[in-house]
This record gives sequence, structure tokens and C-alpha cells, in this order.
Amino acid sequence: MKRHGLTPISSQILSPALLSDPITRDAVIIDSVFEQSERDLQWVKELGLNLRYILDTHVHADHITGSGKLREKTGAKTLLGTHAGVTCADIPARQGERLSLGENEIEIRETPGHTSGCLTFVVHTPSNTYAFTGDALLIRGCGRTDFQQGDAATLYRSVHNQIYTLPDSTIIYPGHDYRGNRVTTVAEEKKFNPRLNLAVTREMFVQIMANLHLPNPKYMDTAVPANLACGQQTKTMEVCQMSYREAAPSADLDLSKYRIVDVREPHEFTGELGHLKGAELVPLATLSEKAQQWPRHEQLLLVCRSGKRSGNACSLLSELGFTNITNLQGGMSGWPASRNNEVAR
Repeated sequence: MKRHGLTPISSQILSPALLSDPITRDAVIIDSVFEQSERDLQWVKELGLNLRYILDTHVHADHITGSGKLREKTGAKTLLGTHAGVTCADIPARQGERLSLGENEIEIRETPGHTSGCLTFVVHTPSNTYAFTGDALLIRGCGRTDFQQGDAATLYRSVHNQIYTLPDSTIIYPGHDYRGNRVTTVAEEKKFNPRLNLAVTREMFVQIMANLHLPNPKYMDTAVPANLACGQQTKTMEVCQMSYREAAPSADLDLSKYRIVDVREPHEFTGELGHLKGAELVPLATLSEKAQQWPRHEQLLLVCRSGKRSGNACSLLSELGFTNITNLQGGMSGWPASRNNEVAR
């Protein structure tokens, strides 16, 4: 299987990978980026490839996927993990499944921990094995575990059971690297990864990840809802504007009328701003999946920190057929002190 490296984009080093079978010219792109879709289409055209699949390792929080746009232009099928909560994906993939690409196969391994729906894509060739790990395993690092249903102990198990069980010579292409590196191996990471070398126990790793205290990704409020809609951001926002109401957190807002859905992350829900009493925590990355079982006519009040994420969440619910959606203006940041008796911490 032939790999064509793509150039760095924007201010960070991301690594969309374009793989092709040299005989059939069938191709797959992994972790595409919306802003670089036209470039990727040009690569496919120039190389005479037939784009069959567009794979995402997970729902990204730092950029918007190009999967929806590439699917529209090429007819290729999009794929994410079945636990990613993306209902618009053509193929919800599970552990052990395989994709045929000409004379080759791509093995799918579930590697949750950075997010609940993370996948690693493994390609075995006569000469070597290649693994595309997304953010589960980076070069001398790993993805954070403090939002999008991340869990440090789960990530530790994923890396050790699904990635480190590959041959030591396996060549690893991570989702990105901020220092400009592109490739590593299983053997290197087992020895040199400061968080995940073989001397680091699960308990040590959990402690390391708990002490990172990283700020949220700059584009998380935009990227996550767009990626839950396969990167179709513009369409999503138009739907949202037409189909939900705004409610100010004033004295006449009767919370008892609503099912209150807080779409923040767990650490925010229990943080200094607290949450509305009776609210249920449904982080945005899981909203599509969780809401499938809810009555479509139910009165919903969507809440986040500032009102932006919850506003974006309205579009997802609208596309699922919900008709009675209200967004809390200003979120918990704008909740009046006069009503603090309705806040839990």
C-alpha cells in the first residue's frame, strides 16, 4: 500500500493521510480537514485515484473534518467509530472489522480513551505494518483525556492492548504533532514515550493525565458540533437558526417546564459555575447518540457555559426531528445571582 504525505496546515501540524492501492488506484483518506478539502481533491485527481473511503479516527475538537465535503464531491463513504455518536456517517465501524482497498485490507481497532469513539487503522503489508492512531498515541505523547468522554485508564488499556501488541517495527502515523515530527514506531514509543513507556503503570499514567490542566482547544465550540454533523457546519447553523428559541435567565423563566440538558464536559458540570438543579449531563459529543431515545416533542432547555455550545447543540437536535428546543442565553455564566438557589455544585 502506497502512502502519499500531505503538507502541514494552519498553525499546527496535522497529518491527513492519503493511502492508495498501486494496482487498482482505490484510495482512502484519513482525518481530512475541511479547509484543505480542495487540495485533497486535487491530489486525488492528479494521482488518478478513486477515493473509496473517508475515515476519521475520532470526533476532533481542534479542526473541522472535510468528510462531508469530500463525500459530496466524490461519492466516497465516510466512516467513524460506532461509539462516536455521528449519525450522518455512512459506516459506523467496530473492533475487528476490515475495509477492502484493492488488494489490501485496513483493520479497525477501537482505541477509546482520548474520546469514547477513537479508532486506530492498521494496514499489514508483506514488508511492514502501519498504524494510523489519531490522537490515541502521539509521538512521545498521547491525546488528552479530560473531555469528550475521555478516560485515562481506558486510554492506557487501549494503547497497551491494541497498539503495543502490534509488531515493534510497526510504523505509526499519529493524528498530529506540534513539533513537526511525522512518524514513529511501536518500539520507540514503548521505550521513549514519557507518558506511556513500558515502565509507566496504569496508576502512574492516570496521575500524569490528571495533572495536565490544559485549556480547552481553541476551536472546540465550533469544531465538535460541526464534526458531529460530518463537517457540514454551514448547513447545520442555518437549521439551528430557524428551529430553536432563546430564553433569558430572568425571574420568569420556569425551569420546571423543561427537560434540562447540559452539554458541557463533566469537569465543567461540577465546576465553579455549577449546574441547574435537575439538569442531566449529556456532553455535546454524545448528544446525537443519547437523544435517539428521547420523545421528539419534549420541551428541552439546552445549557452550556456561555450559550454557544448549547446553541450549536440545537442544530443536532433539529436534524434528529426535535421541535421544541430552547437555548439558555448566556449559559451558566449569565445565570443571575438572585436565582442561585436553583444551582447545584
